[in-house]
Amino acid sequence: MCAVRSLPLALTARLLPVVVLALAGWSLSSGPFAATPAAEKKAAPDGGASPSAPSTAAASRTYRASPAPCTGVSKKTVTSLVPDAKTAGKEIPSTDESLRRTCSWNALKGFDYRWLDISYEIKKSDQAAQAAYKQRTTEKSGGGVVPGLGDAAYSVVNLTTEDKQQTREGQVFVQASNAMVVITYNGSDFESKKAPSTDEINKGAIKAAKEAMAALEAAQ
Repeated sequence: MCAVRSLPLALTARLLPVVVLALAGWSLSSGPFAATPAAEKKAAPDGGASPSAPSTAAASRTYRASPAPCTGVSKKTVTSLVPDAKTAGKEIPSTDESLRRTCSWNALKGFDYRWLDISYEIKKSDQAAQAAYKQRTTEKSGGGVVPGLGDAAYSVVNLTTEDKQQTREGQVFVQASNAMVVITYNGSDFESKKAPSTDEINKGAIKAAKEAMAALEAAQ
């Protein structure tokens, strides 16, 4: 219990977004995820109104809904990557589960802390997913391509230090047709003040990404 009470500000800051997102309900009723008004009916050649045909992009969407995110990785993987975490995970509430769903696992075992979350984002078209992927990977420079995963995949690992405490965080972004899968995995040792190795974090994030992508494909 002493270790929990003395957690540094870095851990507190990492947990705050989860609280905020839960309270906000991940409101997706406005902004880029907002529903667009239905297209107006076009007049038929004889003067009558005919319903507009569904767009080709909408009709050909590969993914229309996210799978249950807390089943995106196996219990064995959760136990391996986040020791002592509840394998069921905790889903972040969303106002529109057809657009985005996220599940998180985190635990402190002794002085070793690990955090894992997976997020599924369903876009309206392949082009929208490609644009989102490009924006995310551009913002997270210094990483590299992950071959054989989705249509495009990228991983990046960064080290931060706050109050002399190191935290190493890895992220994997996967774009597959009109879907995005985002993995975040990080860790800290609050006794040594050191972070896990880059290799450990990167491999763990990629392993979770592969399982999360397989779950997305199986859910369709």
